[in-house]
Amino acid sequence: MEPHLEHERALEILTAIGEGRPVTQRALAQRLGVALGLTNLYVKRLARKGCIKVLEFPRKPAARKRLHYLLTPYAHMAYSLKLYQRTRQTLRESLGGLRENGVKRIALYGTGEPAELAYLTLRELGIEPIGVYAREAAGEFLGFPVRPVSELSGEDVDGVVVATFDLPQPFVAELGALGVAAEKVVTLRRVAAKSR
Repeated sequence: MEPHLEHERALEILTAIGEGRPVTQRALAQRLGVALGLTNLYVKRLARKGCIKVLEFPRKPAARKRLHYLLTPYAHMAYSLKLYQRTRQTLRESLGGLRENGVKRIALYGTGEPAELAYLTLRELGIEPIGVYAREAAGEFLGFPVRPVSELSGEDVDGVVVATFDLPQPFVAELGALGVAAEKVVTLRRVAAKSR
């Protein structure tokens, strides 16, 4: 197996665990698009390396074994750094050719650390966002007034950067409902592979 692919899958498992919601190995397998047995191998390997802790919940005699996964402090720090690096790389790949293709009008959808990261990458590429949008208008962000995302339906934009570390699908669907074409949407995370 390719080391790069193995690394991406391990990082995706850490991302899923880092989201803080209970997760099963079956759900991880579906998210990764791999067999349950391979997911079990990845989880055991991450636990052996000290990246995650596996806690077993007390169970009734006839119940299935229930496990809870936690990122260790080391893994959280390493995960944060890898997430930052992966996000920057994804953004550079997604946004790199925009200026050469005449794309100038980019909107940011989201606020907080992911949006700061997206903003820095846009500025690095010589692109100034036309505005910052969120589900609801709320003050200012990086000197921009935060406008409700519903206003994007009337904007002439070349692209929208979905600035969140959460799974991007709900945000992409929301933008689609507002009339923003899917090819204009750039996410900080690669969309997880469908299960096979």
